[in-house]
Amino acid sequence: MTRWLLPVALVAAVPATAQPAADARLYRLIDDEYGWRRHSLALGEAGSGERSFRLPDVGPAAQAERLRRWTAARGVLATIPATALSPAARIDRAVYAAQLDALLEAQRARDWEMPVNSDSSFWSDVAGYARGTFRTERDYRAYIAMLRDLPRYYEQQVANMRAGLARGFTAPRVTLAGRDAGVAAVVEAGAGEQSPFFQPFRRFPPGIAVATQAALRREALAAIREAVVPAHARLLAFLRNNYLPRARTTIAAAELPDGAAWYRSKVRIFTTLDRTPDQVHATGLAEVAKITAEMERARADAGFAGDLPAFLQYLRTDPRFYAASPQALLDRAAWIAKRFDGVAAQWFGRLPRARFAIRPVPDEIAPFYTAGRGGAGVYLLNTYDLPSRPLYQLPALTLHESAPGHAFQIPLSAENESLRLFRRNSYVSAYGEGWALYTERLGDEMGLYETPFERFGMLSYQMWRAARLVVDTGIHAKGWSRARAIAYLRDHTALSEREVTTEIDRYISWPGQALSYYTGQLAIQAARARAERALGARFDIRQFHDAVLALGSVPLPVLELAVDDLVARGGKGPYAAPVPAE
Repeated sequence: MTRWLLPVALVAAVPATAQPAADARLYRLIDDEYGWRRHSLALGEAGSGERSFRLPDVGPAAQAERLRRWTAARGVLATIPATALSPAARIDRAVYAAQLDALLEAQRARDWEMPVNSDSSFWSDVAGYARGTFRTERDYRAYIAMLRDLPRYYEQQVANMRAGLARGFTAPRVTLAGRDAGVAAVVEAGAGEQSPFFQPFRRFPPGIAVATQAALRREALAAIREAVVPAHARLLAFLRNNYLPRARTTIAAAELPDGAAWYRSKVRIFTTLDRTPDQVHATGLAEVAKITAEMERARADAGFAGDLPAFLQYLRTDPRFYAASPQALLDRAAWIAKRFDGVAAQWFGRLPRARFAIRPVPDEIAPFYTAGRGGAGVYLLNTYDLPSRPLYQLPALTLHESAPGHAFQIPLSAENESLRLFRRNSYVSAYGEGWALYTERLGDEMGLYETPFERFGMLSYQMWRAARLVVDTGIHAKGWSRARAIAYLRDHTALSEREVTTEIDRYISWPGQALSYYTGQLAIQAARARAERALGARFDIRQFHDAVLALGSVPLPVLELAVDDLVARGGKGPYAAPVPAE
């Protein structure tokens, strides 16, 4: 294994007058707090593609301890000024400070009292463990122990939800309809081998003795019967009898307790910039206007004689643009991903070692899940309701969710051994989503949109993310209704009606997250333009991409430092010769 090196200028030897002791203090603080955080939050290993088979303590005492720990860590960090640090440590300090600030804002707001929204929930996270990677008998036994611990974990989560319910701190009721389906499916499946939690025991990896396999199956069935099914039955009764009927009927974050300030904090966390909702809204309106002009030109290139609304209707309804079967959709996505492989070396110097699978979204969540979702080791593609999954948008979706988007950037970060673990494991939405959205545009430069319709699909996706800036702030800070938000997204994109409503409900129940995508893309595009101007003929797109990806996942202001470093090195890439790992 080789170690990747950070940009030379960022790790250059510091003058003798510098204070290396400050670096040591910083890293003692980070290593101590992050080690505790990994245990407290049950985080998995960087780059493993796995989750820790352990459920965290989410009760009141644990929440209070997190607030205490992170407050204390932020206080210590304040005593370590950036000016006392080496260049590399300054980068780490900036990333770490942003992490602590985000954790503290969420903890002070008691965000843990709303552990479910239209997009995700603690029980769907738990269900995902059954689809993880199992390699050893130890993995299986840790998983069974987790199943045994489910009643405790669910009881704590229900107690937190009751507290949120009591103060009106819930996702809007309209966005939660049907979200109990996954819980009901576990109860209905019962305690036998048909349970989704039994899935890992249907096939074992080599090296586990047959007798051991039989014993593990018996233990798993007992845990499902005695812990998993009863825990889900109690949760289902709570959701249907208490939580869902009493969830709030308003939709704006401003309607939550101290809602205006809470939403403002979400804008800050998800964009990593100190911008007001009004500023974000204005940016969105300006970008929507620009992309509309591009869409008009693309419509003409496609040879369509009608106006833009008529073209959108044509794209939504003509059967030629839709797959005939779920497998056909999966096959087309795989072909697009392989087409990128054919040009990857022209655009990137470093490629990740990790590969990814393309899998359909699980049936129990597909009806209200997004079109796709990517990450380390997997690109989930939604094959539910095929008339809602247009092929002309599939290239942009695939680039975003697989390579060179999420299933490319996240492994690169995890494999970068020059980054400390707290950075390799982290995910900053503005950077990660901004990068993935940037790669959709990059697909145009790479020649991966083969028809005018596919290029229009990319522009529709760009419009979708720009419109988010308008819609999210409109809903949560400007009093927009759900109907107005749906109409705005429908009128400006080629998204299907299902995707439009699913997405709007996602923005309603997850305030601020939708702002990260286009904000991040704009920052990466601006950074690239600045490097191109400064370097001229010395600019190399591969070196630029490598410099951005070498950072891991960082707040957007840190991206500026990477560009400064690239320019200072005359456009040379961020990697020196590899050295043996310690």
